[in-house]
Formats: sequence, C-alpha cells, structure tokens
Amino acid sequence: MAHLLAANAVLLLHLFFICLVMLGGLIVLRRPWFAVVHVPAAVWGALVEAFGWYCPLTDLENALLRRAGEEGYAGGFVAHYLLAVIYPDGLTRETQIVLAGLVVLINAVVYGLVLKRRSGRKRTG
Repeated sequence: MAHLLAANAVLLLHLFFICLVMLGGLIVLRRPWFAVVHVPAAVWGALVEAFGWYCPLTDLENALLRRAGEEGYAGGFVAHYLLAVIYPDGLTRETQIVLAGLVVLINAVVYGLVLKRRSGRKRTG
C-alpha cells in the first residue's frame, strides 16, 4: 500500500512538473525571482521532449508500481485520470517535437514580456 501511495505521489509530482514547465513563466510575470526555478525546469522539459529522453520520474513511478505489485499504470484514481495527460496514446516522435516547440514558444513569449516590463521600468525609474 505504501508503494502504491508513493507511486501516485510521484505521478502527481510528474504532472506538477509538466505544469511548471508549461506555465511557470506566468509566475515569473508576477515574481521575477521565480525564473531561477522555472528556467532550468523549462529547459529540461524541452530537451526531454525534443530528444525523446526518458524522464527519471517515469523510472521511479514504474519501480514503485512494481513494488506495489502493479503492472504498468493500471488502477487507482490518480492513474486513471492523470496518466492519459502525461502519457497520451499515440504519442509520436513528431508530436514530441511539436510539444518541445510549444514549451520553447510559450516560454519565449512570457520571458519576452518579462524583459519588456523590466526595460520599461528602467526607463521610467
């Protein structure tokens, strides 16, 4: 039971990290210091998608599920509702490259806004 709970916790962490990669720049708009957290996460997320690397959180999830006597990601509320978001069916290499491009594009726009705000403050201040 403890291993299954730990696997679900890692799955939630994985989802949180994906949200951080995609949307963390929005936090930077209000809290510029958060870029120290977000930029490395966004770079890692883009690289994992662009190069098809295997995220270490996936290994941890699977190891914990095996210890819990589970095969793969079947069963449980978390697995049922969140796995399709993290590991959608039909995920192709081309889709991964598009997702990596989206990560870079979204974050480039957000950080462009951050830099524009900062330069506007320096001119008026």
